[in-house]
Amino acid sequence: MIELVIFDADGVLFDSIESNIAYYNAIFRQVGERALDAAEETRSISYAADEMFIARAHGDQAKLEAMRAVARSLDGSVFFQMLRPPLELRPFMMQLRTRYRLGLATNRSQTVPKLVEHLKLEGVFDAIASVLDGVAPKPAPDVLKLCIERAGTAPERSVYVGDSPIDCQAALKAGTHFIAVGARVDHTHWINTIRELPATLKELDRKSTLTPQPTKASG
Repeated sequence: MIELVIFDADGVLFDSIESNIAYYNAIFRQVGERALDAAEETRSISYAADEMFIARAHGDQAKLEAMRAVARSLDGSVFFQMLRPPLELRPFMMQLRTRYRLGLATNRSQTVPKLVEHLKLEGVFDAIASVLDGVAPKPAPDVLKLCIERAGTAPERSVYVGDSPIDCQAALKAGTHFIAVGARVDHTHWINTIRELPATLKELDRKSTLTPQPTKASG
């Protein structure tokens, strides 16, 4: 029986490609770096900001610290207007709350509190965990484990809703079920958008056991 539904943020609750590209390019521009290339644009959806900075710095500690400093001073919420939710989130989530507890587990960090406010999801989540809590980012399971702990339930009674291979890997390591969203990841349980989530959750509830399947990147 599923008790806790944990959501990733980017790619699940909203399309953030435009927002993420603008955010990183604003930082890189201030430190004299080129804009994101196509591969970095894809990674920006799932990876923690510091991972993006480390990859771009190529071992240059001064450059890395410059990126971090700009990120700390930049108000990331100015990019929220570029986020594109697939539906009106609050009524959808409140309906889910009639049956499940809800969680949020994301590789985002300092933008999380303002993001929840912007999406009008205050009071919706029973537990929130992010890189801001000082835990390792996905694909490590730490963010998920912390969210589950805060919700007071067990991994086998939880499901993570994510849109990337690293989300699936984190769920496998944490021992939770997984529902894949969108074209970037394939899985036994897959949906196009979260509009289809309630039916898939009912399907999971009907099954006494479920072993999450390994992910494969979509071609």
